[in-house]
Amino acid sequence: MDEHRRHQAVLEALRERPFLSVNELTTLVDASAATVRRDIEKLAAAGLATRVYGGVTALEGALQSRPVALPFADNRDIAVDAKRAIAAAACDLVRDGSQIVVHAGSTCFHFGVRIADRNVRVTTHSMPLAAYLGEHGTCQVTVGGGDLHREPGLLYDPSGLDTEFFAQQFFVGALGVSAKGILESHPLLVKFVQHFADRANEVVLLVDSRKFEERPPSVALPLWRVARIVTDSGLDDAHRQMIEDAGVQLTIADPEVRP
Repeated sequence: MDEHRRHQAVLEALRERPFLSVNELTTLVDASAATVRRDIEKLAAAGLATRVYGGVTALEGALQSRPVALPFADNRDIAVDAKRAIAAAACDLVRDGSQIVVHAGSTCFHFGVRIADRNVRVTTHSMPLAAYLGEHGTCQVTVGGGDLHREPGLLYDPSGLDTEFFAQQFFVGALGVSAKGILESHPLLVKFVQHFADRANEVVLLVDSRKFEERPPSVALPLWRVARIVTDSGLDDAHRQMIEDAGVQLTIADPEVRP
């Protein structure tokens, strides 16, 4: 069982029981005690659980409402019609000859597939997208370097991020969206969103309507920093009003209309 699946298993178990010992976890995830202790440290650092003597406990009254990101391979095949419609609508926002940043995540991946043959330079740290563009695309591609984080599928080197970099547009996904802004649970994704938002003229958020019901713990970017949200027709009136009140432009993509 890989690290991400172990973390999911621990969090699911904590929804049923408030405390799990290290010995119980070694059986649950079929890993050594040393591996389990490292997992506990990472979950605690991400704000998803509390490390205690001998094991781990659920966050008091909060864990059940915090979504956990699925592995990319699983998430890519969820709400596919909505994500493809969002990707198609977002393509109309891309200007030929421009430089854009495309972030990690399944909706951004579908968007990247759509612009693979456009006359643009794409900068991405997403391994799945970089691999696709390298094999199937004709656009110019710049791939970020650093250590490979298999989930969420990013190459990351905090010392190697170019502070002089600038792009016209930053296309980003999210685990959740609220009036507070773009929400994430993975600290690495929070850092990436903040870094590239500061180096792009325009932030475009690509999310299916399910994400407006999710409440991950960390605000990666305030909503007022987003220029436009592209989502599907499942968006409800309350969330439409929230977007309007924030002064963010809105594009609705209809999954029933296949581009």
